[in-house]
Amino acid sequence: MTQHAVIVGAGLAGSLLACHLARAGWKVDVYEGRPDPRNAGFIGGRSINLALSTRGIDALNQVGLAERVLKDAVAMPGRMLHDKEGRQTFQPYSGKQNNFINSVSRGGLNITLLKAADDYDSVTLHFERSCTGIDLKQGIATVCDLKNQTSTTPECDLLIGADGAFSKVRESMATQAGFSHSISYIDHGYKELTIPAAADGSHVLDPEALHIWPHGESMMIALANQDGSFTCTLFWPWNGPISFNAIKRSEDVQPLFEAHFKDVVPLMPDLVELYMKNPTSSLQTIRCGPWHFGDKVVLIGDSAHAIVPFFGQGMNAAFEDCTVLTRHLSASDSVAQAIAGFYAEQKPNAEAIADLALSNFIEMRDTVRSPIFNVKKKIERFLTQISRGRYKSLYEMVSFTTIPYAKVCQRARRRQRILLAALFTLTAVLIICGLLAIGSTF
Repeated sequence: MTQHAVIVGAGLAGSLLACHLARAGWKVDVYEGRPDPRNAGFIGGRSINLALSTRGIDALNQVGLAERVLKDAVAMPGRMLHDKEGRQTFQPYSGKQNNFINSVSRGGLNITLLKAADDYDSVTLHFERSCTGIDLKQGIATVCDLKNQTSTTPECDLLIGADGAFSKVRESMATQAGFSHSISYIDHGYKELTIPAAADGSHVLDPEALHIWPHGESMMIALANQDGSFTCTLFWPWNGPISFNAIKRSEDVQPLFEAHFKDVVPLMPDLVELYMKNPTSSLQTIRCGPWHFGDKVVLIGDSAHAIVPFFGQGMNAAFEDCTVLTRHLSASDSVAQAIAGFYAEQKPNAEAIADLALSNFIEMRDTVRSPIFNVKKKIERFLTQISRGRYKSLYEMVSFTTIPYAKVCQRARRRQRILLAALFTLTAVLIICGLLAIGSTF
């Protein structure tokens, strides 16, 4: 008999998982509280542009969507640093020219995935259907039709929580004994801004780079869109002289930006309006476990392991969940065995990327400006080239391979020892050359 899955949430992970399960022979119903973005349009203002890398591309490729998504993406082979005087420095991500991440629009990608899911006869999408309750023992959700206020409880073989960081499914699991659950916030929030295209539709900054304004506690990034615009994300502390709470009125916006991001102010004609209009959102890391309950309820993506966006891996990790969960469902003797196996495999990886994302925040806002950091990156690229790709930096293993995140961390520690040895050798050679040069003058 055909097995039936109910997915709560039609965001990126939920819509992609529907495609994976449909290809594996499942009947799928997806319930989403929002209106259908294919008709209503995607609501912007808090949609950090996403960096699609190898893991996400692999998950898309398995359901034949990689080429379609990449057609609308902008390739970024490195980061462009902007200092306070407006000077720019490019840092490649890798020693291999074909390694790059891809800037994609969250809204555009979500619509693409929904269209793909809807193409399967075995997938039914239900919008304006809000999840109002979960019966964990029965493995069913109560969903309310927001138009006529009627409720239904669709039965299924597997109930999947793909409803994001504020998951109703996870919330119900958190009431059960044995479920661990923590949400930690950093002392920064974020706000979306926009750099529009030039009058002729071209980009006003180099589109083939992730632009970063790294100023210690304050940071801004910008990712290119194909229409010539850039989606910018401002990361500021909540409190302090340069913070969200430092701006009390619209007149405060322009002076603060001119003091700290002066090269970008002329590129943002709607800066004040967008700043005051767009919401300011928090940044959190969610850790919980187990991600499954009983024999037919499971969490994926941000519902299970939301992370801060500073390694560009939140979406890629969620997409990887789709492939791993589908693989376990196809290979296991029961749904219960599959969801337990999925959790056992992915939980260590979720913990690893959560830690890496937090540590990369420090690198992006502070370390990238250091001369020592630049020397380290040049040595890493050199080692990659002379080893013909066998040596890979931490960033390369995370972004340009499908090596499990936990194994990446293990390998990175070994790579770090190699890099430190190279730095030590280089330093020793420079000291010896210096001593020889001094000795030759006497």
